[in-house]
Amino acid sequence: MEQGEPGPRKKSWRRRYIVLGVLGALVLIVVIAVVVALVLRNDTLQFKGIFIDRCKKFNGYDCKKVWEAFEQAYVGRDPCDVPMEAYDPFVAATPFEPACNRMMFWSKTKDVVHEFTAKSDCFVTLEDTVLGAVADGLIWCGKEGSSETFTTDCPGWRDCVNNPVRSFWNRVSAAFADAACGNVTAMLNGSIETPFSSQSIFGSIELLRFNSTRMESLNIVMVTQKNPVANCTNESLNILQRKLDKGIQYYCNDVSEAQLEECSNNSQTTCGACW
Repeated sequence: MEQGEPGPRKKSWRRRYIVLGVLGALVLIVVIAVVVALVLRNDTLQFKGIFIDRCKKFNGYDCKKVWEAFEQAYVGRDPCDVPMEAYDPFVAATPFEPACNRMMFWSKTKDVVHEFTAKSDCFVTLEDTVLGAVADGLIWCGKEGSSETFTTDCPGWRDCVNNPVRSFWNRVSAAFADAACGNVTAMLNGSIETPFSSQSIFGSIELLRFNSTRMESLNIVMVTQKNPVANCTNESLNILQRKLDKGIQYYCNDVSEAQLEECSNNSQTTCGACW
């Protein structure tokens, strides 16, 4: 044996270190995979739990079937390839009784609208029905080849047209608008230059599905602040009126946030008296 050449014992220990190192790396990979799987599984269970709990607040629904109809729309699919029609089974599983003369639509006034309706039973928004309540404020998507529901790394509202969240709200908004009947109300934002946008869900989906055979009138409530940017004379509302189904009467009222708050806090006020 040449001087400096490692002996058989040293070579044996070196091999053991290499084998142990490889085994350690494999164990670490397996542990990481298990942890990731558990995290993803927990993510799914947590999202499902919120969904089911919200569904159970409404009577008459099989919430397990409602969940299954919901998740089939996006689970295992490319998160940018979920068209609104994918939620048709969910809509079919969540029929609701139309609240004629009490249905409230909104555009860029969500917080104001829900603060108002939370204090009164006068109006019903999409988010007050099982259709919208189960997913309000949530983010979700699927991934190709996975049976899990993800709540992170999902495409944003503007990242792609057919993402799961955007398609969901387009579909349930269409269903809510299809049921609109009697005198219908919509709150728009008087603090922006263009309170009505043809690109919004209200302008591109809901308004276009209002039908004069079911609806008598559309009352626009222009919510204003101290120094309103827009009011009922805004040019964008002329576009709204042109898009509205002929035969539906149109009205518009400028109403300040302060007036809405005062009205909603007054238990003696009758529905509609705020404007």
